[in-house]
Amino acid sequence: MHTEELIYCDGPLTCRGFIAYQSDGREFKPCVLIAHDWTGRSEAMCQKAMQLAQEGYVGFAIDVYGDGKLAQTTEEKRALLYPFKENRLLVAQRMLMAYHSAAALPMVNRKQIAAIGYCFGGMCVLDLARTGIDIKGVVSFHGLLNAPPESKSDSINAKILVLHGYEDAFVPSPQIYQFAEEMSSKKADWQFHTYGLIHHSFTNPLADDAELGLHYNKAADQRSWQSMKQFLQELFC
Repeated sequence: MHTEELIYCDGPLTCRGFIAYQSDGREFKPCVLIAHDWTGRSEAMCQKAMQLAQEGYVGFAIDVYGDGKLAQTTEEKRALLYPFKENRLLVAQRMLMAYHSAAALPMVNRKQIAAIGYCFGGMCVLDLARTGIDIKGVVSFHGLLNAPPESKSDSINAKILVLHGYEDAFVPSPQIYQFAEEMSSKKADWQFHTYGLIHHSFTNPLADDAELGLHYNKAADQRSWQSMKQFLQELFC
């Protein structure tokens, strides 16, 4: 397996991504972007890229924050996240830059690009779809669902898969209804999988914070990954 750090830029800002792919002789491969949670582009996201490479894709762990910023404490995570929650146009801009960087890679089939994201990253990939860009599909794992106030496109071309824990305190029930209405009004091809008794961050083995409502669940982690794999196979068939 080939892995390397991939430097790409958003104006003067340097973003530090990570790519992984199998050197199997295929000239062009589908590519899957991985948008990180509020921690930043951590080693866990690089591991996701390598897992996707094992499935035959180019896994591209992107750097939404820029400069490879990584948070350690909850306070640092909130500080890094805040500018993006307040400026969703910046989220879309960073995601489009990552998308175009992926499309320019010589081993990537630019017509076969998808994106997955975790928590904050789930919001990021949904915002990428909301731009109307012709990406094949996006997958949100326990992501934030609220639409940006300045949503640019009246239609969504990407297929959408949302993988959600029913007990997720970060996504109130009205937000789910609003998301469904948004997707339907924009004629999106969308799916919403809900896991009962499951909380936020259910894919993160380190998630164990009752105060914040962060809890790992092995079964939901495995089920959601299998759902993603099936979704990607459908996208790229």
